[in-house]
Amino acid sequence: MEKEYLSNKFKHILHGGDYNPDQWLDVPGIMDKDFALFDLAGINSMSIGIFSWATLEPREGEFDFSMLDELFERAEKTGRYVILATPSGGKPAWMANKYPEINRMCIPGFTIAPGWMVKRSLVPPVRVEHGGRHNHCPTSPIYREKCRIINTKLAERYGNHPMLAFWHVSNEYNTGCECDLCRAAFRDWLKKKYKTLENLNHSWWTPFWSHTYSDWEEIKAVDVSVSSMCVDFQRFCSEQALDFYKAECAPLREISPNIPVTTNFMSGPFHDLDFWKWADEMDVASWDAYPQYHEPATDNRDTAIYFSLHHDLFRSLKGGKPFILMESCPGPTNWGVLNRQLRPGVHRMKSLQAVAHGSDTVCYFQLRKGRGASEKFHGAVIDHAENPNGRMFREIADLSKDLKKIEGVVGCHTPAKVALMYDWNARWALEASAGPTDHCKEYFATVLKHYDYFWSNGIPVDMVGPDSNLDKYSLVITPSLYMVSEELSKRFKEYVANGGTLVATYLTGVVNDTDLVHMGGLPGNMRDLFGIWAEEIDYLYPQEVSKLTATGTNKFKGDFELANVCEVIHAEGASVHATFANGDYYDGMPAVTCNSYGKGKAWYIGAEGKSSDMLISFYEDLTAELGIESCLPNVKLPYGVAAQVREGDGERYVFVINYKSTPAEITLPTEQYDILAEETCSGTVTLPPYCVKCFFTSKK
Repeated sequence: MEKEYLSNKFKHILHGGDYNPDQWLDVPGIMDKDFALFDLAGINSMSIGIFSWATLEPREGEFDFSMLDELFERAEKTGRYVILATPSGGKPAWMANKYPEINRMCIPGFTIAPGWMVKRSLVPPVRVEHGGRHNHCPTSPIYREKCRIINTKLAERYGNHPMLAFWHVSNEYNTGCECDLCRAAFRDWLKKKYKTLENLNHSWWTPFWSHTYSDWEEIKAVDVSVSSMCVDFQRFCSEQALDFYKAECAPLREISPNIPVTTNFMSGPFHDLDFWKWADEMDVASWDAYPQYHEPATDNRDTAIYFSLHHDLFRSLKGGKPFILMESCPGPTNWGVLNRQLRPGVHRMKSLQAVAHGSDTVCYFQLRKGRGASEKFHGAVIDHAENPNGRMFREIADLSKDLKKIEGVVGCHTPAKVALMYDWNARWALEASAGPTDHCKEYFATVLKHYDYFWSNGIPVDMVGPDSNLDKYSLVITPSLYMVSEELSKRFKEYVANGGTLVATYLTGVVNDTDLVHMGGLPGNMRDLFGIWAEEIDYLYPQEVSKLTATGTNKFKGDFELANVCEVIHAEGASVHATFANGDYYDGMPAVTCNSYGKGKAWYIGAEGKSSDMLISFYEDLTAELGIESCLPNVKLPYGVAAQVREGDGERYVFVINYKSTPAEITLPTEQYDILAEETCSGTVTLPPYCVKCFFTSKK
């Protein structure tokens, strides 16, 4: 596999971050001091202009680019690359006050976040005043025009500069405006999708509670009693934000077509944007990762798994192309409940974790810590003490040396045979539904449970969406895919018929793509694929424990405890590999099944394990059957230790990371060269707390 570079301008890992000298323009010599410290820290890039609109356009139509001019001049003299942002994430006060329509309208006390669809009220939205950030209306023609003007000027001035590496469009897009402009745009979106009110009324099931619409103008506030409307509104919000992003990109692409364009996403995966829909409009994916290590209850492992999956997601958005870690924190954040200091070695560990999973950058928020406002205590490369002998500064400088040692990893891919599906539509639909229960609707947590086994055993995983190509994977896993369209069910059948192995779980194929329940029994139009009928969904109280008995001959055998959800399943051609053993009315009925379909197999797991033991045993047998191996074969990875691989141009980099605060050991059956420590390892190898090793091999 050939390497694929983020930019043709460089082939090394970018080590930089957000730089905001506009906060320090009244301090003489500040840039001289900063760039001297950048040299000591090994900073080779900087992201600039992210919240600089008030500096770049202090009054309407009056532009001042002197700060950016100086930064680009310094960048060229010192060989640093620039990630230049468009400033729409923070509009200036003069604009917000002169043009109030650009300010978002929101329901008081309400934000779009997981679970919003069953919590919001029908009170009218109000216009927010200037303040904070990320609170513009994405539909406002005035705001779009103001963005077009300044983006055009930025592109004309810097678009062909030799040190410009990427366009950083806005910052951490979100949604939530419900002004008249956005509601009108929502109605236009609905007209385009449904064509007629008859189609909409049927798809939304509006005769319920007399919600039938007789005129498009009657569609105003989102009604949480109509779950289909909630899902469509969420889709619209994501697509409207995407349309705003595309409008921002237009002058950048026209004037500087050779400069890659991206925008930095948040995690969660961030609830209100469908990243799969955005992926085609980005030249490279990027995101902001802020792992909170040192939580006492987890010994870092849960945090490591959570962020590893996210890294895999952002690598997968562009088909496996390396991604940009746009923001991370060299120290504690300021926004947590408890902002604990990073223990020695953790900064290196979490930075190399991102590289191991596909990032070709380690960038920070922020390069210099501000003196005031809400982020004055957020970690930074340059602290208030400005002392290069500080512990975190030294760790950052040491990391820069490590990044140079492994710069050959730049452009490498991850050879994954396993795909794990994450679908925002399924999540939105499940959360919008009043039932089948309010308990255990944690879609992302369910996906994470299936990821755990592969992470723990050094098996690379790609994340996929409902429109992704599945053909190259030996195994595709679709946990709790509540919403399945007719088209997606056909693609699943084609994948399995052609020899693929599909694993689905409880709450699969409950509704179609307009959130109407599939008729004829679950899992809807995939009963023939799985060879089952899921008759009922039974939920357990938190204190209840059920049980199944597996009939395998290797690991997946014997009794496993269950929690939260059990489906009452009838086998209709599928073989039964586990049955319920709970003494309840479905005792002895199928719990785990497998159906041969064409050349492949479709597995169905009808219950949730109380612990990870059930899925670990299940996937251990399944991966052995499919010949899916660890990237570090014949090496047992202890609890809290993970391995990840990247390959390209005959080179192979296997990262082994101990996420724990205590030492661990691995036994290597063959010699391995650790490119970071510059030494050969064999036999029993001790991994100190937070240790990272990178085993390098080359066929060249």
